[in-house]
Amino acid sequence: MTMKSYTIIIQICLILICFQSSLLAQENDIFIKAGTMYDSKTNALVENKWIHVQGSKINSVEDFIEVPDDVEFIDLSDYTVLPGLIDAHTHVLFSQEASEDFAEHSVKSLMMETDALRALRGFKRAKSYLDVGITSIKDLGNSGLFLDVALRDAIEEGTVAGPRIFASGPIMGAAGGQIYGVSPQHQDLIDLEYRIIKSVDDAKNAVREHVNQNVDLIKICADNLPNNTVLSVEEMKAIVQTAHSHKLTVTAHCVTNASAWNAVEAGVDGIEHGFNIADSTLTKMAEKNIFLVPTENSRAYMNTYAQLLGHSSGEELPWINKYLQAMENRLSKAIQLNVPIVAGSDNYTDIGTTRGQSSQDMFRTYYEAGMSPLDILQSATYISAVHLKKENEIGQLIPGANADIIAVKGNLSKDFVNSIETIVFVMKGGKVYRNVAE
Repeated sequence: MTMKSYTIIIQICLILICFQSSLLAQENDIFIKAGTMYDSKTNALVENKWIHVQGSKINSVEDFIEVPDDVEFIDLSDYTVLPGLIDAHTHVLFSQEASEDFAEHSVKSLMMETDALRALRGFKRAKSYLDVGITSIKDLGNSGLFLDVALRDAIEEGTVAGPRIFASGPIMGAAGGQIYGVSPQHQDLIDLEYRIIKSVDDAKNAVREHVNQNVDLIKICADNLPNNTVLSVEEMKAIVQTAHSHKLTVTAHCVTNASAWNAVEAGVDGIEHGFNIADSTLTKMAEKNIFLVPTENSRAYMNTYAQLLGHSSGEELPWINKYLQAMENRLSKAIQLNVPIVAGSDNYTDIGTTRGQSSQDMFRTYYEAGMSPLDILQSATYISAVHLKKENEIGQLIPGANADIIAVKGNLSKDFVNSIETIVFVMKGGKVYRNVAE
């Protein structure tokens, strides 16, 4: 064979390789026509956008342009297109009935459920988030010994379907954790669910253990109510400093104001719940740009919960009204003081729906408490992504971000609750999981 023949063969091979690469690129190209699109960073609705998805990423977001005839085209011009939503407080490896005691159920689960069974149940719950447009979740413990990390990895590698999981691993807490009433000879059971901190040095080592298991963030219990034990400020500072040195954020479960104040003093990045938080603590959080994840429930949810407890109607229970009013006041004050609000549900009680549907209640809750529709959306997208330090990857429809895209039917400004619960399209990482808009 002559040198000329070799040259011709090489040229032909190069042409074929380029042609195949071009075909693959075209196969991965999807154009989405958005009649209305939510810009989560500016917190505004914009009109008439093309979103070009290439593979698992967003390639570009432009005004309406001519789309080539040979690319896939999804028409969402009659709907509002949003970044995939984020639930920033979940427990997908844990579930209980309304009538069950938390501690008793936790002990029973640890003693009588295998990790395999628990993980499979967790997978089913996690998958249901995609059905309601929640494409990312922050999972905060009550998940055994890093079962949340294992589920996250299984989803990332494509073994099972589910949302992106940002996993904390076992919650770090003081003696007893949140599992109350366990006798001294069985305290070792708690070590299967919580990482009990025994000293400042142990606090640092606990973070290293979690880093070694490749967690995404650290979750601590600043208080353990109804267990009367708390982490010291020094222990929390050690956790925060060690976590930050590994570029991990720390978020703190707090029920009392004292524990929230101490956690803020220790330098945490976020406060979960904050049910009894004082204005002075909220003010300090605003000064330090510390996020609040209010985990509240709507009146409809509380009525259902009361009925599951055996009450004929939750409307007749004074404590529900008191609870709802207190939560509304706290949320309003946090907003007034410019505390960054991140949306999170914390709904692990079985109320007869899927876990994803249960998480949707957080949108109704914030709306009933007085938050505006767009502010709620921003809390469940951009602000949540900033909290996770992933704002260039999730929570925004921008070039280079993951193609986590959803669409809803209805007017978000005028009929927010019904619209945000009417999901017609779900894409995660460029893969379509739901498309009833066709």
